[in-house]
Amino acid sequence: MSPVVSKIRTQRKPVVIGNWKMNVNKSLVNEIIGFLREAELSASIDTVVGVPSIYLDYVSQRLPKKIEIAAQNCYKVAKGAFTGEISTNMLKEVAAVKYIILGHVERRNIFREDNELVGEKIAHALTEGFNVIACVDDHIDENCDDNAGQSEGVLFKQLASIVKNVNDWSRVVIAYDSIQATRTNIPVSPDNVQRVHVAIRAFLADNVGQQVANEIRIIYGGCVNAKNCRKFAAQPDIDGFLVGSAALRREFITIVHSLSDK
Repeated sequence: MSPVVSKIRTQRKPVVIGNWKMNVNKSLVNEIIGFLREAELSASIDTVVGVPSIYLDYVSQRLPKKIEIAAQNCYKVAKGAFTGEISTNMLKEVAAVKYIILGHVERRNIFREDNELVGEKIAHALTEGFNVIACVDDHIDENCDDNAGQSEGVLFKQLASIVKNVNDWSRVVIAYDSIQATRTNIPVSPDNVQRVHVAIRAFLADNVGQQVANEIRIIYGGCVNAKNCRKFAAQPDIDGFLVGSAALRREFITIVHSLSDK
């Protein structure tokens, strides 16, 4: 793979996405909205919250306009007989929804979404005018007898499926989720994450083009919190975070502020 140097990283606007997952009720939603409304957030950082579909409209009416909203999922078609799914047509009725999180490690590995389905969902969401947070991970099959060296291959297969389904890279953010951090609840080292992000840029340089590789924002998810965020933010190829449990607490604001020097 060709080397990628982040010589224009200052042109990549940092982004932090707080993914609430299935962890909130209305009381906690109100608490989160409260500390987000009080926070002084820089316009030089995109701050986004990933909201369960049932609360999208409620949150959109109460959240400060400086904070953008992401849906946590959508299906690959606009409507149809797909009980329990969320369509882009539904999401369009909540005007504040600008992003959709797709391909998250939990969707891939709990709900068995394969690369083809994730790619189709990404293509559909982009066609429907949404920005996409396209997630990749290095999960390997625990039942496989020989997993040596497989994690990078898994990551690149996921990226390949994304590449063939994107028609506008300016509306895509890549989010890398470390399986090691997810399983152990212990963050991997910032240096290791930096190496993965460089590998992702190299893959994009080889398969899409150097300009896209230089300009796309690649963010990290995996036990990011107020104590370690500045070490991750200091890495030249980490352009932000996909934050899980810490997004439910005031420390989310500290994590956003950690990117102010980017």
